[in-house]
Amino acid sequence: MLKVGITGGIGSGKTTVTRIFSLLGVPIYDADSAAKRLMNEDAALKASIAATFGPLAYTHGSLDRAWLASQVFNDPSKLAQLNAMVHPATIVDAKAWMDQQSAPYIIKEAALLFESGSHKGLDKVIGVSAPESLRIQRVIEREHTHETEVRKRIDKQMPEAEKMGRCDFILYNDGKEMLIPQVNALHEKLLALAASHA
Repeated sequence: MLKVGITGGIGSGKTTVTRIFSLLGVPIYDADSAAKRLMNEDAALKASIAATFGPLAYTHGSLDRAWLASQVFNDPSKLAQLNAMVHPATIVDAKAWMDQQSAPYIIKEAALLFESGSHKGLDKVIGVSAPESLRIQRVIEREHTHETEVRKRIDKQMPEAEKMGRCDFILYNDGKEMLIPQVNALHEKLLALAASHA
């Protein structure tokens, strides 16, 4: 089974792309959703977060995401601490999920695929690319936030050119090139790769 990653900057359209792959029958692992779930369900991870950030991190046993975000968002060292706890737990969870799959290939979607080191367990990586101005516009519309807030988040991610340069395939979600034909063509290519990989 071929293990494929999908990554891209905030607002690039990773979720849209993975939804198309899902409609084609490809199993998808959403690392960001999994991380949120694990921070609420994984006892060892919960204990580590509470020990590091204090009892206010959890309210009645559930993660207080807004409070935790307020603690780590403007403090790179605290964000690095949190990521150092969450990323390994998510990588373990993703591996367990992959071991249960039987499709020709699977996809793991993660914004921080390279930053977290989780690309190391994958055979190929797809990058979803879009111009920064369009990405900012999408996030503002989606989250009803301000450009300055979006730019802060972009600044915390790996630069777009570096990220795309490390990918095996790039899908362009720039509003000019049709996305579905690009995904269909790549799907056929990945099926062929998976057959030769088996």
